[in-house]
Amino acid sequence: MKPAVLTGEHFMTGDVACAEGALAAGCLFFGGYPITPATEIAEHMASRLPDVCGTFVQMEDEIAAMASILGASCAGVKSMTATSGPGFSLIMENLGLGICTETPCVVVNVQRAGPSTGLPTLGAQGDMMQARWGSHGHYEIIALAPASPQELFYLTITAFNLSETYRTPVLVMTDEVTGHLSERVVIPDSSAIKLRHRPGPKGRKDRFKPFQPGPNGVAPMAIAGEGYGIHVTGLTHDERGYPGMSVETQIEMMARLTQKIRNNLDDIIRTEGYRLEDAEIVIVSYGISARSSLAAVDEARDQGIKAGLLRLITVWPFPEEQIQKLAERVRGFVTVEINLGQIHLEVQRCAGARVPAFLVGHPGGAVIPPERIVETLKTAF
Repeated sequence: MKPAVLTGEHFMTGDVACAEGALAAGCLFFGGYPITPATEIAEHMASRLPDVCGTFVQMEDEIAAMASILGASCAGVKSMTATSGPGFSLIMENLGLGICTETPCVVVNVQRAGPSTGLPTLGAQGDMMQARWGSHGHYEIIALAPASPQELFYLTITAFNLSETYRTPVLVMTDEVTGHLSERVVIPDSSAIKLRHRPGPKGRKDRFKPFQPGPNGVAPMAIAGEGYGIHVTGLTHDERGYPGMSVETQIEMMARLTQKIRNNLDDIIRTEGYRLEDAEIVIVSYGISARSSLAAVDEARDQGIKAGLLRLITVWPFPEEQIQKLAERVRGFVTVEINLGQIHLEVQRCAGARVPAFLVGHPGGAVIPPERIVETLKTAF
């Protein structure tokens, strides 16, 4: 049997690194459906899961894939699926079910240009707002945006850890360019990888309430078959899991679902700053676009423009306070993303009327070059 963690230095694509990150996190179930440019994740999981006594199932579509990983998670197994734009749209209904039933799992979206079938083999970042509001109703979501194969490895582990900690589906929003990019990836020994696990129940089984929050706002999760009374429904439900068709029950349930995220932002939100200390103009970017932005900052500095980069590692929840604090001292923002301004709207909202915010966007199919970013820095300010 091959080890769960392939320790050492490797030259691999982002998709393969993502799959290896899932295995390192303890993922033992993958339910998915092939779709460009995420298929390599499924293929690698199909090859590697038997090595760790895990299970791979190719489902009939992405609706079923999402349902399967929710079921596997309820049975006590860390689970994941991977898809791209059209499949991500199909996943949305059962994503909402996972949020409502507080079922931990990981969904990877290797974004491609859309809408509809779009450009299946070319990258984009056009699903970012769908990641936030794609399912119906109001809810909180956690979404991470890796910028390299190495980070795809680590952030997939992080996604599982956050999912287990807060009992919720977590999204890894990568893109075709990062997914198909081959780079050096260092995989540490398993002893160096810190894993989190869902909180388990304690006390008498006959008094267990499956949705009664613990100290951090997260309810302990019993595994199906352990003898605890469990009632799971997508209907509005109380702490026992029983449907409650009242405004009061809806308010109580939504408080549980939202506050466990909103009250733990310091643990969830991750960003990275580059040359921000004296920056007068801040570039806000994420994923593959952040790599172009990093080069643009250095080029702008060479031309006497005091630019800095705020790289969003966690895109949702959005780092509102950080943007607001920067808006108090900088001249303005430039958002760089491969869409026509989805995260840019959030930057504008948080900056308010204090400073201007400009977009360097692209509808998809190509990486934004640093030169175009620098030109915007020069002309906009």
